[in-house]
Amino acid sequence: MNWHLLTYFGDSMLLLPCAAIIVALLLWTPSTRRATWQWILLFGFAGGLVCLSKLAFMGWGVGSREFDFTGFSGHSALSASIWPVLLWVLTGRFSRPLRITAVLAGYVLALAVGYSRLVVHAHSVSEVIAGLVLGYTISTTFLMLQRPNAIPRLSYPQLATALILPLFLINTGKVAPTQGLLEHIAAAISPAGKAFTRADLHRMQVQPVQADLVIE
Repeated sequence: MNWHLLTYFGDSMLLLPCAAIIVALLLWTPSTRRATWQWILLFGFAGGLVCLSKLAFMGWGVGSREFDFTGFSGHSALSASIWPVLLWVLTGRFSRPLRITAVLAGYVLALAVGYSRLVVHAHSVSEVIAGLVLGYTISTTFLMLQRPNAIPRLSYPQLATALILPLFLINTGKVAPTQGLLEHIAAAISPAGKAFTRADLHRMQVQPVQADLVIE
C-alpha cells in the first residue's frame, strides 16, 4: 500500500480545489443553489476551526500532553467533509443505490486517509479522531439538509470536466505548503517568537505539588 499516495487524498492542494468544484456544481443547478451557502458556511467553519486549533498550539502551546493533541488533523477533517459531498454531487444523475454507495465510499476514503496519517507518523490518534469527527459532522449535516429532489444532475461532458482538475492534481502529487504557512504565522504572532512543536509539548513537565510536612 502506498500510504503517501493515499494521504495525498487529504491534502489541501487537492481538496481545496475540490471544495471549489462543489460550489461551482451546486451553483450550476437551480435546485441546489441554496445549498451553495450551506456548503460554504459549513466547510468554512470546519476549515476555520482546524486552522485556529493549529495556531492556538503553534502560537501559545495550547494542546494536550496526555492525549498528544496539537490540533485537528487537517487531512482527516478535509477528507471527511469533502469526499462524501463531492461524490454525492458527482453521482446525482445516477440511481439512488449508486449515489448511496458513492457517499459511503467517500466516508470510507476519509477513514483511510485518517489512518494513513497515523502510518506516516504525521498525527496522533487523538488528532485523527478529532479531525474525522469534525469532518463527518460537516458532511453529514450538509447531506441531511438537502431535499431528495434537489440533486445536481450533471451530463457526462460536465462530469468529465469536473474531474479534470482533481485527476491532474493527483497525477502531479504536489503538496500544499499549508503547515509551513501556519508555522510562519504562528511564529509571527506568538509571544515566544517561535512556533511550538510536538517535541515542545512532550518536554512540558507537570510541576509536582509541594506538600507541607508536619512533624509532630
